[in-house]
Amino acid sequence: MTSAPSPAFCGIVPPHLLSRLAGSGLHVADAARRTLTADIRHRLTRGAVPWVGERHLAPPTIVERRDDRAIYDDHDTEHLPGSQVRAEGEPTTGDQCADEAYDGLGATFDFYLKVYDRWSVDGQGLPLKGTVHYGVQYDNAFWNGSQMVFGDGDGAVFGRFTGAVDVIGHELTHGVTQYTANLVYNGQSGALNESVSDCFGSMVKQYQLGQDAAEADWLIGAGLFLPAVQGVALRSMKDPGTAYDDPHLGKDPQPAAMSGYVDTTDDDGGVHINSGIPNRAFYLAATDIGGTSWEGAGAVWYDVITSPALPAASTFATFGTATVHAAESRFGPGSRQASAVAAAWREVGVSVHA
Repeated sequence: MTSAPSPAFCGIVPPHLLSRLAGSGLHVADAARRTLTADIRHRLTRGAVPWVGERHLAPPTIVERRDDRAIYDDHDTEHLPGSQVRAEGEPTTGDQCADEAYDGLGATFDFYLKVYDRWSVDGQGLPLKGTVHYGVQYDNAFWNGSQMVFGDGDGAVFGRFTGAVDVIGHELTHGVTQYTANLVYNGQSGALNESVSDCFGSMVKQYQLGQDAAEADWLIGAGLFLPAVQGVALRSMKDPGTAYDDPHLGKDPQPAAMSGYVDTTDDDGGVHINSGIPNRAFYLAATDIGGTSWEGAGAVWYDVITSPALPAASTFATFGTATVHAAESRFGPGSRQASAVAAAWREVGVSVHA
């Protein structure tokens, strides 16, 4: 077993958006400030979470690869995991957040198992835990290296974070990345880390809805914003930079191509901002290939993140080139799928090599 630096704290709501809300004149600005303070604390404590790469894990010894979920209630405190309210196979609790979390964990588990034959996030059947009602008006949801945590939102800008299955898929995919590519959470590799979670989070939703790539909305976190907000989601993979434009939250800052790349030291080098570039590349590849995204571009991206050859500090160009090679390996050199992947990266201004 090999140790490596712990994965970074990965919340679905980026700090730049929370900072805008914290500085607004809204009555929920205090909730945003508390969320930012809690998130900083989580970042500082992630060093206690070990990382174990997939390539170092022994093969699973249990044949029956079933789900194993547990949902906890934190009762508006910040003492994880809280009290258990539902275990695998138990009936609904009547608490909407607890039951949505249970269903979302199951939907993500089913997606990875049925589509990619992956048994939970670590490939070895790791039990999936989720804690709801974390903190007071906590405006985020996150994977802490071993479990999911959900806030209830502030009730004015953000609603409950259990209501969007793509958010749950996104955060659990940080667990998948933790056990596979372990992409360094800074700069371009950090933006790729976020993008991979957006890609697979969106596919979890598409798989649950039975949608092909052309039918999907390609929005991340649709439904999190409450009606007072001028926005449809946290991010748009189809059109980065268009998800929201609100007087209090500002305008969605994501670029859609390298020409708009944001060079910053904030947010671990702009990981939630520049992820719009590889997000759009995935959207373009998936829709150009056609059919379901998980059978086309998704299969290629999965091959790349589970490859031991992918550097943890990958740049967009490194990752993009790897996806072209993976598409050629899976579908054949000169295939329509490989050409679509290469064209997608070129469209967003990333140079790839065949």
